[in-house]
Amino acid sequence: MPTLEDNVGLAAIQTVSSTKLDDNLKEAGRLIDEAASAGARFIVLPEYFCLMGQRDEDKVAIGETPGKGPIQEFLAGKAAEHGVWLVGGTVPLESPDSGRIYNTSLVFDGLGRQVARYDKIHLFGFTRGAESYDESRTIQYGENSPQCFDAPFGKVGLSICYDLRFPELYRSWGPVNLIVVPSAFTYTTGSAHWEILLRARAIENQCYVLAAAQGGKHDNGRRTWGHSMLIDPWGDIIDVVNEGPGFASGELSLQRLAQVRESLPALRHRTL
Repeated sequence: MPTLEDNVGLAAIQTVSSTKLDDNLKEAGRLIDEAASAGARFIVLPEYFCLMGQRDEDKVAIGETPGKGPIQEFLAGKAAEHGVWLVGGTVPLESPDSGRIYNTSLVFDGLGRQVARYDKIHLFGFTRGAESYDESRTIQYGENSPQCFDAPFGKVGLSICYDLRFPELYRSWGPVNLIVVPSAFTYTTGSAHWEILLRARAIENQCYVLAAAQGGKHDNGRRTWGHSMLIDPWGDIIDVVNEGPGFASGELSLQRLAQVRESLPALRHRTL
């Protein structure tokens, strides 16, 4: 078994994506460049980094075939350019229903090869007064859960945004060293629950959590909460970017993981 890398630089990129695909890819590329230059070797983009459309149907219109298309080519190219592992936020991929897409996280290694795929399984629905969302109108439920992959520093669990409210998904993986959560939490739900849910997932699974979010006022009038962050296995926030474009960064320490799990062996104490 190969030796795991220690003290690996991580970065969660935050964007305020627009209704223009090309502009969004350019902005994501700029932030990836900056994070890689700052030492990040594992980078996560937010949900919908490529497009926040005027209408829900806009993301269906740019849906790509698995393995081809400008969004996937961009992600593979950036991973290879910097030799970093890149979790591509979410990418709209075609589904059997022509009116809906899969909301998919694709993972690329440092050579630009796709090494994992996760199609979002929990689809967000929320109604309060005039504020209303129903992802199931344009997104097909994923059926390939749970999904983990092996990174140079250990096992990583894939989740997307609304998944954060379903702890059984996270426990289904078994022990992981890192959880990633590309997201686009609304301002309403994010201000109430984002941080507490992220810290809970880190604490109960005794692992790092890297959450990349949309954060600001978008062209389509939507406002997202932001607060992209990196959290350690004790639930401490290592870094956070509140609002606007940027990235939260820090290191994943295998020593810190081992220390937390040894001093409080909750994962070994499970009985259910």
